[in-house]
Amino acid sequence: MNQLFQRKPISELLAESGQGLKRVLGAGDLVMLAIGAVIGAGIFSSIGTAAAGEVLPSGEVVRYGAGPALILSFVLLGVVCGLAALCYAELASMIPQAGSAYAYSYATLGELIAWIIGWDLILEYAVGNIAVAIAWSGYFNSLISAFGVGLPDWLTHGYRTALLSSDPAVHALLETAPRIAGIPILLNIPAAVIVLLITWLLYIGVKESARANNIMVVVKLLVLGLFVGLGAMHIDPANYTPFAPNGWKGIHQGAAIVFFAYIGFDAISTAAEETRNPQRNMPLGILTGLAICTLIYVIVGIVATGLVPYQQLKAADPLARALEVAGLPIASWFVAFGAVVSLSAVLLVFQYGQPRIFLAMARDGLLPSWAAKIHPKYRTPHITTVITGIVVAAGSLVMDENEIYDLTNIGTLFAFAIVCIGVLVLRHTEPERPRPFRVPFVWGVSLAGAAACLYTMKGLPTHAWERFGIWLAAGLVLYFVYGYRHSRLRKQG
Repeated sequence: MNQLFQRKPISELLAESGQGLKRVLGAGDLVMLAIGAVIGAGIFSSIGTAAAGEVLPSGEVVRYGAGPALILSFVLLGVVCGLAALCYAELASMIPQAGSAYAYSYATLGELIAWIIGWDLILEYAVGNIAVAIAWSGYFNSLISAFGVGLPDWLTHGYRTALLSSDPAVHALLETAPRIAGIPILLNIPAAVIVLLITWLLYIGVKESARANNIMVVVKLLVLGLFVGLGAMHIDPANYTPFAPNGWKGIHQGAAIVFFAYIGFDAISTAAEETRNPQRNMPLGILTGLAICTLIYVIVGIVATGLVPYQQLKAADPLARALEVAGLPIASWFVAFGAVVSLSAVLLVFQYGQPRIFLAMARDGLLPSWAAKIHPKYRTPHITTVITGIVVAAGSLVMDENEIYDLTNIGTLFAFAIVCIGVLVLRHTEPERPRPFRVPFVWGVSLAGAAACLYTMKGLPTHAWERFGIWLAAGLVLYFVYGYRHSRLRKQG
């Protein structure tokens, strides 16, 4: 039991930091990465489900919508993630390592918890990116259809999407799609293609990827500015009534799904080994990026729910749909274009983060050594970058984005709660260690942050908890079959 919870010395984590990777990112790059990761699928896609709720084809209510009170869901999440971000900032400044929450947990709570968090982060980055890719495909198809171009529906919807959709036309694809051996062929081809293109970009270098992200962030902010400017002139105050049609239950459950809009801020911490002066720049990038994104979300939420009745936001492309319903079809094309660019940025940042989690775990012997290899020319973790890209592309071909949101959200909230507790533990075990950034009122912030994450998790449906339990059980089996036997820390002990 002592070996299972043996902590990795921070001195070892610091010694590993930067090995083989180039420090090329500044504070501005980190803020742009934060905006690139956070402003994406949440605001351009899951906002519709959070506002309108979700009903299965059988008529079963999976979750209640927040209605116009969606803006309160955003504020609630801003507070939850703000508490977690303070804890991330302290640990990132102390332990500027690519492993993010995995490395922090290893230093504070021990190897078994670190493995659970590392396994958990796959839900945030790789599995979460499946949902982002599917949302990207929805906006891409909306954009090209405006120019009279379109792909057959059976090549733009995955099998799980058709199976679970409450839209009769989409659900009917199970019967009308071409078949092979009696099995309907339903594949989301655009989603898989964009993932493979992003994977190639990440393969050739981090600086090139950061430059592409900066361009995409500028485009997305301009497009959201257009949506807010035009939408504000067409707001109908009647759409704000009833403000909270399902009361606090709707606000809470709306927050639980739209949490997907916030999960990207911690992806910045995976860039610690490629950041100049990480002790200063990591806290600045994390906290500034989150503050900017929260403000943007609240403003967009106010305009979206005032522009059309909240029930009409339930679509794969809710912001574009809102402008179209409001009689602004040309503006909706621009928003669809902005969403395509925006979601590409999210894909890039998440695909960037996952291989670096694998890199940190492989260094510790918990994954095979090939997962820690760095490309001799591009200085990127090329093997895990390619593997991650292939897995995400394959998942995006057939999966449904709403069920991915739930699994990603519960996994990420659990990781955030562990980070909050880790800060408090490290304050007790190593109180004298230098902390370039210190969480103010650490007892209150860390405990409130962990409690807030758990409370938000409570708003997720039962099936999310069941699938999360299965995921954790599978991870524990893998740890005891491979990780425990090959752990470098255990062998040293």
